[in-house]
Amino acid sequence: MDVVGAVAAQQLRAEVEQLRAANEQLSQALDAPAVVDQAIGVLSVLGPIAPADGFTVLREISQHTNTKLHHVAEQILAHGQGAELPADLDTELKAALARHRPTATPPVA
Repeated sequence: MDVVGAVAAQQLRAEVEQLRAANEQLSQALDAPAVVDQAIGVLSVLGPIAPADGFTVLREISQHTNTKLHHVAEQILAHGQGAELPADLDTELKAALARHRPTATPPVA
């Protein structure tokens, strides 16, 4: 193989690697909304909180722990299946759920 052919082959290998990386990122992006929706369902049971508050809880945990939202959602799903949460996520989860639980309203007389 001559120098030009070797350079062309190297460029093709680099392009294939870039395309594989882009494909992986797209796959993760497509899976992320489903994982987030499932985690919201888990939070509505754990909380108990309204499903509408679930995304807010995930976002708060993500921001307070400096963890990507989809990673938080994956951890919450695993926790819903019995896995332990990392200490920082557990602390933030408890705090966020406490902030978003519905408060009991006194009965009307």
